[in-house]
Amino acid sequence: MRWTLLCRVVDNLGDVGFAWRLAADLAGRGEAVRLVIDDTRALAWMAPRGAAGVEVVPWESAELDAGDALVETFGCGWPEPIAAALTGLPPGAARPVGVNVEHLSAEPFVARSHGLPSPRFTAAGEPLPSWFFYPGFEASTGGLLREPALLERRRAFDDGRAWLAGLGVERHADERCVSLFCYPDAPVDALLDALAAAPTLLLPTPGAAAERATAALGAGGRRGALRTIALPPLTQPDFDHLLWSCDLNLVRGEDSLVRALWAGVPFVWQAYVQQDGAHRTKVGAFLDVFLADAPARLAMPLRRLFAAWNRLAEPGAALDLGGVDPAEWTGHCARVCGRLAALPDLTGALIAFVASRR
Repeated sequence: MRWTLLCRVVDNLGDVGFAWRLAADLAGRGEAVRLVIDDTRALAWMAPRGAAGVEVVPWESAELDAGDALVETFGCGWPEPIAAALTGLPPGAARPVGVNVEHLSAEPFVARSHGLPSPRFTAAGEPLPSWFFYPGFEASTGGLLREPALLERRRAFDDGRAWLAGLGVERHADERCVSLFCYPDAPVDALLDALAAAPTLLLPTPGAAAERATAALGAGGRRGALRTIALPPLTQPDFDHLLWSCDLNLVRGEDSLVRALWAGVPFVWQAYVQQDGAHRTKVGAFLDVFLADAPARLAMPLRRLFAAWNRLAEPGAALDLGGVDPAEWTGHCARVCGRLAALPDLTGALIAFVASRR
């Protein structure tokens, strides 16, 4: 099929990160894809070699394509030339299946809303059919983005030391390795205190993570038993390699949460803060799913840790990494990864969804 994916970059790179992964995965499965996007700057380092089968088109000049699917990401809307062409189609004319791929959440409304109509209307009031497609953590949703053989590639990956060495990073034998990808409001100083109690190599990513770590530690990059090495910008495959190379990953937003889940090792997730406090509900719903079968001795300290990292705990609450048994945490993450991998993946589900509505 022929696909047009629409993406408007709001902030924090999650929009373009997800859109590019979806475009590349569709193309990798033999689909023809146009990615219509209003800001391509992040693709220069995120996907410098592009992807076979993906054409990148500027937002303002995108025309309606005689294709099978028109996919909005996160309700970004349609470029004006496409909107005008759709509203000008005569009754009965062939038109692409409209889909709005929404934000990821574990909240109950996702399963209720997935697959429901999301109609648009012409200036004359005629409906332009479109559908909600919700990513999620259960079979009644659109699933999670997972490329074919991703987990097999992860299992074939070594312990990551050779990959890190290629970046000029040497990991000492006695160190735990921790990645840091966060929003500017993360309690990074408290994290550094918690990590400094044991030999740790912290790898902050460019942007807020590296800036906050440098501001707290100075040029020396050390505190107690902690040392840091700031990373360069990473392509999407190399971001996966980073997560596979670490013992603990601190990630932010939706796309990186999913990649941390597929890494199958301990992680702490920071949700995007919303002024109405909706992120509190979002974090709680995710933890309900993630910890559904976890014993209380694991679930309770992890809930406290996620709350502290998301600044949802009581003021002064400690960021306690020592309250969780690392082996039990690792085993739980591996089991959740396996459970989610048994569900249909998002790209495959989206292809089937569009085909069923043509």
